[in-house]
Amino acid sequence: MTPFDFRLPTRIVFGAGRIDELGELAKSLGDSRRALVVSDPGVVSAGHTQRGLDALHAAGFATQLFQAFAENPTTAHVDVGVAVAREFRPDCIVGLGGGSSMDCAKGINFIYSCGGRMHDYWGVGKATGPMLPMIAVPTTAGTGSETQSFALISDAETHVKMACGDKRAAFRVALLDPGLTTTQPSRVTALTGFDALAHAVETAVTRVRTPLSQAFSREAWRHLAPNFLRVIAEPDNLEARGEMQLGACLAGLAIENSMLGAAHALANPLTAEYGITHGDAVALMLPHVVRHNGADQEIEPHYQDLVLATAFERNTPDQRAGAAGLAQFLAQAAAQAGLATSLRNEGVDFDRLPDLAAAAAKQWTGSFNPVEISVDGFRRLYEQAF
Repeated sequence: MTPFDFRLPTRIVFGAGRIDELGELAKSLGDSRRALVVSDPGVVSAGHTQRGLDALHAAGFATQLFQAFAENPTTAHVDVGVAVAREFRPDCIVGLGGGSSMDCAKGINFIYSCGGRMHDYWGVGKATGPMLPMIAVPTTAGTGSETQSFALISDAETHVKMACGDKRAAFRVALLDPGLTTTQPSRVTALTGFDALAHAVETAVTRVRTPLSQAFSREAWRHLAPNFLRVIAEPDNLEARGEMQLGACLAGLAIENSMLGAAHALANPLTAEYGITHGDAVALMLPHVVRHNGADQEIEPHYQDLVLATAFERNTPDQRAGAAGLAQFLAQAAAQAGLATSLRNEGVDFDRLPDLAAAAAKQWTGSFNPVEISVDGFRRLYEQAF
């Protein structure tokens, strides 16, 4: 018997064209009438942000747009956003964009609502009081941040990613409109889509997994695996886009209830030290972690459970394949999508692998991996990816 405490604080609204309902959904938050909209420049230029602003204005909201941040938002970006919020005095926040927009919105909310600085919220349950209600409008199918209570914010000086989590930081509403994902460049679709796949795979086996979290992992995988390469090949396929966005959201729910594992622990130092995009870094490391974990006879059946969930779908692992077949599928899918295939090709110095391994061993996500990995074990996994 596995004890757990399951909560679902986020209302999920899904369907093509539902961005036009943003204003009415914001009104459902209570007395909110002033919305700070956090949206990155790429989403603004695609026109999606303006659609959100128009919907808010139609519902009677005053708005302030904040877009002065980039991928992997830093403490410096958050500080600028907090200054904008203090001048505008919002009573709700909308994170409209990819994971960076949603993370930045959460980071701003922590400091605007509770004071201090971002470092004060590194960890779990550090909020000191109520936080502003928020709505997430994801424009990618990747991080699943819309159903998580964690903000990933990088220290502006050290580049270390800080996971800042508190149940009060969860979005009240996640508005999923797959039409917003059709303007993504193919590479962004590949990077974010593989990250979502990785979330489904890692959450399925973590040390703190529960029957409910595994149900979310399995269902996320069922939506994601058959559609990952399909959506890259058919970028205008709204059905496939919807499957990917829903799968990413479900994987986010799995993360919220079971955390991640060694693949993300290995990926983060690659991003911090070499600037390797997160999706590429995860694609490099996940197949090796699956093989490593799958050697454990208690973990192998959980990977097999994922494989069986898509046994009758095209372009998914063979149902007889188990962990080895799953790892092979992930590596081949990453290669077909044009993602990174070796650390050598990404400019990583072989002599730096021990340092990267030491950094990976300090990552919080690694502590949830189902099979304990030593610093030397992390180094060997890097060597396998080299």
